[in-house]
Amino acid sequence: MPPLTPPSRRRALQLLGAGITLAAGGCAKPSEEIVPYVRMPEQLLPGVPVRYATSLSLGGWARGVHAIAVDGRPIKIEGNPLHPASRGATDVFAEAALLDLYDPDRSRTVTEKVNGIGSWDIFERALAGPLGTVRAQKGRGLHLVTGRVTSPTLLRQIDALLGAMPEAVWHVHEPVEAGHVEAGAERAFGRPLHALPQPDQAETILCVGADPLGPGPDQIRFASAFAERRRDPARFGRLYVAEAAPTLTGIKADERRAVHPLDQPALLAAIANAFGAGLPGPDLPEALRGFAKAAVEDLKGPMGRALVLAGPDLPADWHALAHWINGQLKAPVSYIASPDRAAGRAPADLESLAEALDRREVVCLAILGCNPVLTAPADLDIAALIGRARFSLHAGLHGDETAGATHWHLPLSHELESWGDLAATDGTVSLVQPLIRPLYDTRGLPEILSMLSGRSAVSGYALVRETWKDRGGGDFEGWWRRSLHDGVLVDAAAVSVEVPAPRLPRLPRLPEMPRPGGLTLVLGPDPCLWDGRYANNAWLQECPKPIGKQVWGNALALSRREAETRGLATGDVVRVSAGGRTIEVPVAIQAGLAEGVAALTLGYGRKRAGAIGNGIGTDAYALATLGSPRLLTGVQLAGTGRSQEILRTQEDVRIEGETAKLFRQIDLAALADAAPMGIGDDRPSLLEPWNGDADGHAWGMVIDTAACIGCNACVLACQSENNVPVVGPEEIARGRMMHWLRVDLYDAGPSEVLEAGFQPVPCMHCEHAPCEPVCPVAASVHDGEGLNLQVYNRCVGTRFCEANCPYKVRRFNFFGYADGQPYANLGAEPVKAQRNPNVTVRARGVMEKCTYCVQRIATERQAAARDGRAMGPVTTACQAACPTRAIRFGDLAQPDDAIGAMRRDPRHYALMEELNTRPRTTYLANLRAPNPRLKEDRS
Repeated sequence: MPPLTPPSRRRALQLLGAGITLAAGGCAKPSEEIVPYVRMPEQLLPGVPVRYATSLSLGGWARGVHAIAVDGRPIKIEGNPLHPASRGATDVFAEAALLDLYDPDRSRTVTEKVNGIGSWDIFERALAGPLGTVRAQKGRGLHLVTGRVTSPTLLRQIDALLGAMPEAVWHVHEPVEAGHVEAGAERAFGRPLHALPQPDQAETILCVGADPLGPGPDQIRFASAFAERRRDPARFGRLYVAEAAPTLTGIKADERRAVHPLDQPALLAAIANAFGAGLPGPDLPEALRGFAKAAVEDLKGPMGRALVLAGPDLPADWHALAHWINGQLKAPVSYIASPDRAAGRAPADLESLAEALDRREVVCLAILGCNPVLTAPADLDIAALIGRARFSLHAGLHGDETAGATHWHLPLSHELESWGDLAATDGTVSLVQPLIRPLYDTRGLPEILSMLSGRSAVSGYALVRETWKDRGGGDFEGWWRRSLHDGVLVDAAAVSVEVPAPRLPRLPRLPEMPRPGGLTLVLGPDPCLWDGRYANNAWLQECPKPIGKQVWGNALALSRREAETRGLATGDVVRVSAGGRTIEVPVAIQAGLAEGVAALTLGYGRKRAGAIGNGIGTDAYALATLGSPRLLTGVQLAGTGRSQEILRTQEDVRIEGETAKLFRQIDLAALADAAPMGIGDDRPSLLEPWNGDADGHAWGMVIDTAACIGCNACVLACQSENNVPVVGPEEIARGRMMHWLRVDLYDAGPSEVLEAGFQPVPCMHCEHAPCEPVCPVAASVHDGEGLNLQVYNRCVGTRFCEANCPYKVRRFNFFGYADGQPYANLGAEPVKAQRNPNVTVRARGVMEKCTYCVQRIATERQAAARDGRAMGPVTTACQAACPTRAIRFGDLAQPDDAIGAMRRDPRHYALMEELNTRPRTTYLANLRAPNPRLKEDRS
């Protein structure tokens, strides 16, 4: 390799000029008008945050958000309270979307497999030939592959493309879904419908393999409605869950049973027979019969107040049966026409694409916004078949596995830098508006689809407006501005349709027991990486999984009994074989799995994710097949003799003995007799007595553990708001995590029975703070409003405060994670643009922790002083993100503040109140409504 030589002066100036131009363009507002949520300022004021309403997708569905920008830089995502899919809250994927925007590994230019870097003009000339060929054949040979499409603009474009070329084929591939849900609704009602359960109207909910509170496009809506109903003890109801492996819904269940996936259809059949289905008597295990009987008794309560939900892995016939049961119950479920289909044509699947590729019938293959080489069933071998297409292109945010298999790769614009529209799970349509010009030479999906239709140089802005040009009557511009302002299209909500009585499906005869030998492996979306599309997002890689608390990887979950039978321990690497395919993965022992079941999440083991995601974890897609995409039977395990550390941020904590003081639970039946638990007493102390809040405010926080679903939205929101660094797997292995907020999981059940709850733990902001008297330089101090502050430029890193904190909520910067010693590529210039300018970026060698978002308190104080009014409410980042409103922040000095009423609740308690630290962060005990008839069966 020749030695590197410095560039000439002329070349150096050229590079400098190019960099300045890119920086100026990248941080500029888009040329088209975008409308801020509150009011449009006459001009952007330096350093003043501005909110814009937009939408972010997950699995094709919209979640409405407010994107906050400072000086043209998006720095924070929060929920849009006007959007029915977000209700003012977020999830981990919405919060982490910012890091995807600034990802240094994003695709920046058009590339061609043979010749390397190209351009859009060169690509259009290359596309003209194959496009002309398929157009002459009425589209024969043109195959379009996308994920789920709910965008009215994209659906209009696809419909027009298929109308002009009727023999073209559109394929949809959504990796974590097998299509059983949609097919089940069609079998029950005779037409494609999308069901929308209403948990706020249900007293009894039975979930069979379903996880509606878990990660997914409808998590925020469902969790918000579910928690709102249960906030009132008189309307609390009861949640039954039968599942193979622990989920967030299972954690919140009042009655949960670990049920083998092959037994779940039998449970549904037993429930249906109780309502007159007349199906062949299912062979239910003895332990499950009592559970089914108790669930039926509650389901037969008030008509219209019960709901049955089937899991996505159950076959379509059993989804149809769940619809039939809901029909008998008059369940609170509304139905809308499926918003993800082009007019007049249902999309094909990947199997038909593989067949066409195998026959070499594909002239032009366009893969837009998805990654089938990673996520398709392994037996299709899509990677090899793509090479049989005469011309292939892939459009995506990254040069991923599919990009490496196609002839051309086109860089896609992020949703925060492109125009579009999306439908939510309830059919409500919202606009996607950019906050920033594209950082690189990228284009949006509407523009790329326009190119495939033969229209070039059409902006996404024009294409979206073209879709809605007939709206608004005679004032389209006014309608357009209001839709941008609200984040929801005016008069564009979906209308519920009247459905006939669901048909009782013809069901296959259930197999006789016992089941075939070997393990049954359940594959599912990862709560942090989803289907793998977020593998290069460092925030999500380091976000602890809600159950198991693993970071930076996945593991094969086995019950303790199963592991002991096989002579396995946590960290042992095993060889998993199914259908002639094999992977190697470490074992993690986990309570709550059904007997004979193992579980593994998807999205890891990637080879072309980027600097963050490459080589992390094990690729579970390698075992998935077309016939068994998510549920594999007859799986064999074999030891390898190797072990691997499972990186966790919390070990299993069981509620027993002294540990029971850390997490409180109350049965609903005992709530009436419960007395306030208090926050400690005034025992003798070496600390100076607390003299109250001298500045007129007394900030405090109450966290309702009964509402918390452990989704980690608060953890990611805190990280985004407060510039919390990522430390990487090596530092996590040393116990050096940096999150200012964690969500602990406590289990009160017997060995293999899961009865757990979540407890978010930020800084307690103690009135008698043990961290303060031990600091030799007074870096840990109290202010006159009750905040325990950390003065960064005074801290000398003795870590005495950390040693003296009983709650272990302080974090020490062992390295300059944000200042010269970042993990991987997180020190790149694009990543720095995400940082919140109102929060100090901490240097190496200082202690940091939760501040109750003191910058937000200061902002409201300044606004109140400017306007000559009293301070209004302050919302912390974690509170704003929480979909169930489990976190409440307020001023204890204000008698009408809701936080005062929460502290008078009988469930109110302080964490380790016996230490007399008098924390300002307190809790409401977890509330459960177990069925007393199942008490003996539960043990």
